[in-house]
Parts: sequence; C-alpha cells; structure tokens
Amino acid sequence: MRPQSHRHPERPRRNPCHPERPLPCSCHPERPQGVEGSAVVFRALILLLLISGITATSFAQPTRTDAEKDPVLKAMLTELDRSMASLQLLGFQKPFFIQYRIAEVSDFETRAAFGASQGTQRSHSRIARITVRVGDYKTDSSTPRGDGFFELAVLDDDPIALRSTLWNGTDQAYKSALAAYAQKQADLKQVQTPPQADDFSQEKPLIALATPLQLSLDEASWISRVAHDSGLYRTDPSVSSTQRDVQYSNAAFRARVTTTWLVSSEGAIVRKSSAIYQESFSVGTQATDGMHLDRSYASTGVTLADLDSPEAFRQQAIKLISSLTDLRNAPLVDEEYHGPVLLSSDAGADTLRSLLAAGVAATRPRLGTGARTNGPFASSLHGHILPDSFDVLDDPALKTYEGRDLDGAYDVDDEGVAAQPVKIVTEGRLDNYLIGRSPVRDFPESNGHGRAGAAGPARPFIGVLKVTDRNGLSENELTARLIALAKERGLKSAYFVSTLGAEATPRLLYRVDLDGTRQLVRGAVLDDLDQRALRRANEKNDKLPFYPPPD
Repeated sequence: MRPQSHRHPERPRRNPCHPERPLPCSCHPERPQGVEGSAVVFRALILLLLISGITATSFAQPTRTDAEKDPVLKAMLTELDRSMASLQLLGFQKPFFIQYRIAEVSDFETRAAFGASQGTQRSHSRIARITVRVGDYKTDSSTPRGDGFFELAVLDDDPIALRSTLWNGTDQAYKSALAAYAQKQADLKQVQTPPQADDFSQEKPLIALATPLQLSLDEASWISRVAHDSGLYRTDPSVSSTQRDVQYSNAAFRARVTTTWLVSSEGAIVRKSSAIYQESFSVGTQATDGMHLDRSYASTGVTLADLDSPEAFRQQAIKLISSLTDLRNAPLVDEEYHGPVLLSSDAGADTLRSLLAAGVAATRPRLGTGARTNGPFASSLHGHILPDSFDVLDDPALKTYEGRDLDGAYDVDDEGVAAQPVKIVTEGRLDNYLIGRSPVRDFPESNGHGRAGAAGPARPFIGVLKVTDRNGLSENELTARLIALAKERGLKSAYFVSTLGAEATPRLLYRVDLDGTRQLVRGAVLDDLDQRALRRANEKNDKLPFYPPPD
C-alpha cells in the first residue's frame, strides 16, 4: 500500500442513486445505521444492501371511474384519449403508444454552519413527462438516450391548463419520435446483426391509486435543531477543547414528498406517493501535514419517526467530532500492501452497490451488436459473478426490516408495471437481470424495475437489494480469518476498512496486527477492487490488493 497523496483533500462519496437522488445533498454521510436511500444490516456474512427508491402505499384494484375522481388523472386521461384518436401528421404513422407521467415534488431544506442558520429553501413544482412511440413493439422510435419530452406543469388542478401542457408536450414528442423512427430505419439498413430483442415490451395494464402524501413539518423546530447541531463542536463540553482544529461544521435537514400520476394508452393508471426525510452532519479538520480529513453522518427515513431522536443524533455528531483528533494524530500508511482486507457492513454495502447494483441492470446494447446488454455482466448470464455461497434477491416489496422502514421499497415502477421480486444471483451464478420495458435478449418482459427521476426516462434500477452468504461468520470469526490469511502469506499485518469515501478511499482505516490489535491509520486508496474481486472474495488464496494513489 503506497501512501495516499494528501495534496488533494479527500472527496466525499458520489451519489449512488439513479434514477434521481431523492434529496439534493452536498454532504455524503457514512452510514453505520443505514442512510440516504440505503439501509444496511450485517449479521455474520449476511449483508443487506437496501437502496434508495420510491415507497408507494398499498393499493387495491380500482377502476377508471375511480381514477377520474382525481382531477389530475381525469385531465390526463381525457387528453390521452384525444391524442390517441386524432394525433397524426398527414402521410406519417400514428403513435402506437403514449404515456403521460406527472410528478409533483414538494421540498424543504434548512442548513446551518458553525452554530448559525444559513437559511431555508422551499420549492413546489410539477413536471410532466410525455412519451410518444411510433412504429410497433418490435421496432419503435426509442433511442438509447430514452424517449419522450418533459415540461413544467401548472400546480393547480385546472383541467384546461393541465391538458394544454400535455398537448404541447405530446406534439413535440410525436414529431421527435417520427424523426427518431426514420433515423432508426435508416440505421437498421446499415447493420448486419439485427436487434436481439423487441424495442418495447407488452405489459398487462395496471390500475393503482395510492393516497397522496403531504409535506407537513414544524419548520421552526428543524431550523433551530439544525443550527444547534452545527455548533456542537464548541458548545458540547466533551469536544469543545478541540474546537480550534475544526475547519468546518455543517448540519442540514431535508424533506421531500413526491406524488406521481401516470396514464398510458395501454390502460395503465397509477397514482403513487413517497416521502423521504434526512438529517445530516459533517465536520472536517486538517492534519499537520496538510491532509484534509472529513467525517459525516446522516439519519434517513420515509417518515419523520424513522429519524434518529435529537439525543441519538447529537451523540453521533459528537462521536464524529471526537474522531477528528484521532485522525489528525494517526500515522500515514507507508507501504504498498497486497493482501486480505476486511470490509465493515458499511464499506461492504458501498462496495456491493458500486460493483454489483449497476451491473445487473439490463440496458439495450448499441444497435448492430450481438451483446445481450451493457456493463460488466453483459456476457455473464449463468456464469459465476460471486462466490458459490452467495445469493442476491431484489425485492421492492420488502418494506421493513427489523422494524425499520426501507426507502427502496415500491409497489409500481415508473412505467406502470407492478414491482416483482427478482432472483438475480443463485449460488454465485447470475440468473437474471433487472428489466424495464426495454427488453434484452432472453428477457422479453419487464420485471417492474423501470425507475425514473421526475423529468427523466425510466431506466432499470434496483429497489431493495438483499445479498446473503450461507457461509456467514461473526465479526470475531472474520477478524480471526483475516489474521490467519495474513500469517499464511507472511505479512506483518492486515487492514480493516470501516467507512469508504469517494473512489474507494477509506475514511476510517485500521491496521490490524497479528495479535488482533487495531491501529487507526490514514492515507490509502483501494485499488483493483472490481467485479473480479467480488467473484473471488471468498476464495481462500485470493488477494484483494490495496494501493495508494499515484504520486
């Protein structure tokens, strides 16, 4: 392990969430309890990676008549009927599919630094996403960039205003679809390998009407609470003696409620609603050698009751502030290390999210290629991508775990398809992909994983990803195995990663001596941590090399 160059401050973790992060966030918290769109539970080697998403209320099977009692849905359905009946340019094809999706987003955010409020932001908007497809299910006008057109919609429920927005967007989306379809027809004549799957899947129409949620907060209380948290570095007696070393101390609270209405020409009618709340804290210092050191924490939930109590959150913030002194005094890693590394549940969850989650989402390959999908697992179907003892299931219906609500759960995806549990990996072998309504070879139908941001097209994405290892070990057993592997290879020590930052940079890294003693160190980067490392992770003689960054 070579020393990390500390001429560049450690960068916080990037937002892992596609389609759209449920909350705008400038800090990237470590998550010992599960934070910011993910919940992590670690028992032996059983790892649950629970990723952000949209939580929808349970629904019955209502009818179109029930849906038309909602003025937004009624306006959407009326305009949809008109468009399907009359939208056609002379000499050109009629649309064979139209979908309208309107997302109403209410946001509240308050920030504070050094014990003083930096103000609040409130926003309320509606965005209409209009999708028009010409051609047919086998070959249509869709492109790799997604199809459709979005517009800002009026906030009131006036039917004329709503229909005007949809009419304008439909006109533009239809003309764009005609141009895209003509271009695709020309491109198909130039390729030798025909498409491996239809462009669009046929799905059974679904009607689901969840009750809309409302954003209701004691804003004054949160403004005061956030300001108080950001000043703990100097007001709490247990850490105030080190306040001169604190370079920044920030706190924030964010809340978002999203209600989505969706109708399609196939008969899908959906109304769903979700909420996400987050309280976050970040603090940083600088070592005497110039290295920037950062810590952060956040509590996230789908209801306010899911968040930490004020006292519990304060204790987490104090813990982070206290750790800065130890980090400042921690020695730098001065070796290039090739050997076993143990990841905590938090670091392991981040690793699985970055290496596994995106790879199992099936997206259509470039026109003219024979590939099944894109990404690291494009040619891995029925092959080993994890050790034999690992199973992976994505189950959006898993809404709670050990009494905690999971913000990755949902009932209906953003293409109007019911969410389905998907067994992705069985005994280490890749058996399935996450599929939206853009099929890939051998997978002609959606499994309800088409997810979208308010303005963007739907893409396949995980809901609640559950990773289990049947050969699970306790934390003590894992540490013993780490030491045993180090001894077998003639190493003087091994390493334990507690939390990760951006680009596989450990925020908390411990050197583990052969007697089990742990020493906090800093200044290293994980390297060569890729999908091959996942596959080999449980092999006895495998190495997970960690390197410092280049000089």
